[in-house]
Amino acid sequence: MKPKLCEEQVFHQEYTSHELKIRNFLFYKLGDLEKARDFTQEAFIRLWNNCAKVALDKVKGFLFTTANRLFLDHYDHQKVVLKFEYRMDRSEGQMEQNPEFLYEEGEFKERLETAVSSLPEKQRVVFLMSRIDKYKNREIAELMDISIKTVEKHLSTAVKALKDNLDELSNLKV
Repeated sequence: MKPKLCEEQVFHQEYTSHELKIRNFLFYKLGDLEKARDFTQEAFIRLWNNCAKVALDKVKGFLFTTANRLFLDHYDHQKVVLKFEYRMDRSEGQMEQNPEFLYEEGEFKERLETAVSSLPEKQRVVFLMSRIDKYKNREIAELMDISIKTVEKHLSTAVKALKDNLDELSNLKV
């Protein structure tokens, strides 16, 4: 009888065999040892949760693919954060010139942030990747491991929800 990954001893052996390689791979990409350790643990948690589906000869590939996806998700999130911070910095110069603009923009930003943050997670991520990061639907589908039709559905649902929540958006091209 072949050993199975869901057996604790076999899983521990795979952990011992691959943990350092995965952690180093993530450390080289992230430059942050603590994050690399966290992401390594997350990759092994996902392996354990899928142990019945992963063949023993596919463990290494599963772990590296999972680790890379965790890195890409983190990287994409960082890009959104940086773009948001850049826009906030850039628009501050404009707002200093016109106090009325400052007030109205601040109010609108708060309402927009609240509306975007109230979207379900997948809709919010797809919306921000599309509208902020300018990813194509195909790229979003690949990164999130979903179909292009699902990306389109998340986008249209998110835009409709935002339009419903913000009267000003119904007159703008989003």
